[in-house]
Amino acid sequence: MENHPFGYSIKNGKAVVDTAKANIIRQFFADYLSGMGLTSAAKKAGFAPYHGSAKRMLTNRCYLGDDFYPAIIDEETFTAAEMALLKRAEKLGRLNKDKPKVSKPIPNKFYITEPAEEKINPLKQAEYLYSLIQVEVN
Repeated sequence: MENHPFGYSIKNGKAVVDTAKANIIRQFFADYLSGMGLTSAAKKAGFAPYHGSAKRMLTNRCYLGDDFYPAIIDEETFTAAEMALLKRAEKLGRLNKDKPKVSKPIPNKFYITEPAEEKINPLKQAEYLYSLIQVEVN
């Protein structure tokens, strides 16, 4: 099981760019920036992730390069992809980051009211149901 981002392989304890997969990533970014959707751009580039996986790839900063991973995508392309994601989400009304969090009170006080005469007494009903339980003997 691989434990590193798509486009890299580990050799001698260091991450190196897998050129075939890196070209797929570059194509994926280019197709997305040309206006294609996440999954359709990924399929055209040569792999078929789920929508969420494709989005995570577009926002994975390791493709810019860091202390461990060499760069596959330049800063300008990565920023353009981030902006395109944001713009498309805003256009579709999917920017739910600004919703205020509503805290609902957790009930911590309970009471039993006396049942009305025409209603079944819940305590008697529970007593009857428990009386129906039998112990199974092997």
